[in-house]
Amino acid sequence: MAKNANDIGIKVGNLPGHSCSDKNCPFHGSIKLRGRIFTGKVLAGRAQKTATVGWERMYYIPKFERYEKRRTKLHVHNPECINAGENDIVKIAETKPLSKTKHFVIIEKLGKEVKVIAADLGAEQKAEKEHKAEKAAEKNTAKKDKHKENTDEE
Repeated sequence: MAKNANDIGIKVGNLPGHSCSDKNCPFHGSIKLRGRIFTGKVLAGRAQKTATVGWERMYYIPKFERYEKRRTKLHVHNPECINAGENDIVKIAETKPLSKTKHFVIIEKLGKEVKVIAADLGAEQKAEKEHKAEKAAEKNTAKKDKHKENTDEE
């Protein structure tokens, strides 16, 4: 736990490891948190002290009585002491407007997103496609043979 970290009023499992001089840091600055709290994945973190956090949600369409996937993307303040990178899962909290597009700040880094190895899935899917293609080819040759027998008999 870092020295002189402010109590932000929200339970946070992983407090920042070191202190920072960022005035918009909820732990070491004077920013107050209020309103909504979300969890999402950092999609981009290249901008200075800013990250883009996004997540998917299901939206109901009454006309078709089905759900569709929609994506939410927010620009959030990334304090120096947290310094979340791309593919990190983070918890964000609402605060006063920090700029034209930033109204949230990262309060906790929850870990990295686990990526599924595409090579393993690709090999299984390729084998399944090949098997289906072989069965389809066998059916086609059987139909052709049957058609030839019928035409030979006439």
